[in-house]
Amino acid sequence: MEMKDFSLEGKVAWVTGASYGIGFAIASAFATAGAKIVFNDINQAAVDRGLANYKEAGIPVKGYVCDVTNEEAVNATTEEIVKEFGSIDILVNNAGIIKRIPMLEMKASEFRQVIDVDLNAPFIVSKAVIPYMIKKGHGKIINICSMMSELGRETVSAYAAAKGGLKMLTRNIASEYGEYNIQCNGIGPGYIATPQTAPLREKQPDGSRHPFDQFIVSKTPAARWGNAEDLQGPAVFLASDASNFVNGHILYVDGGILAYIGKQPQ
Repeated sequence: MEMKDFSLEGKVAWVTGASYGIGFAIASAFATAGAKIVFNDINQAAVDRGLANYKEAGIPVKGYVCDVTNEEAVNATTEEIVKEFGSIDILVNNAGIIKRIPMLEMKASEFRQVIDVDLNAPFIVSKAVIPYMIKKGHGKIINICSMMSELGRETVSAYAAAKGGLKMLTRNIASEYGEYNIQCNGIGPGYIATPQTAPLREKQPDGSRHPFDQFIVSKTPAARWGNAEDLQGPAVFLASDASNFVNGHILYVDGGILAYIGKQPQ
């Protein structure tokens, strides 16, 4: 193996929902590794915010308005990307939402919305992109899973159901299309410090840490929240030729939390 195996030079990477946060960090790492970046978001305002973030970082990108739950819109966007860039070599299904609502208080419509964005959309986008990867004879799909692909917790029934399903979708894509030299793997972030998790890290009125913040740090051997940058190396690995015999795997980037039972009470 040579270091060039980690290069993404000449590759075209589509990262969904990558205006900020984890998606932005992954797309930035891909750009550093040599890839051309395209991203989408649900409306023009979100795309414009993403374009501004990439411009500030000095990264050339193309942004598209596309609702990843809309199959017609996804198919049209996929065709447009291929027409303009020639291929889609790497797909990262990053777009996602979470609703922290106790199960008995959650409306079925709210549950369906989370499933639609976090599970149905990766199916829709992958389905649109895979034929082009088959034609080219190679492709990489990375699904952003979660520790909730393995664990349950209060108030996240829809999110856990979606991410557990996404884990199995990842394995099934690997099983069904591995013979076409397509590798589909997942990244399972632990608790990452992003705008989405900011409410869980807010200081309390007395200056103390949020109870959930204390809980996560105590349960994580690394004794900290992750940063979006912690996902960059794993993402580049899974997008590169260095991982050509890795398929159907979920790489958990969680500071060791899934391996840890916790400290014994004193």
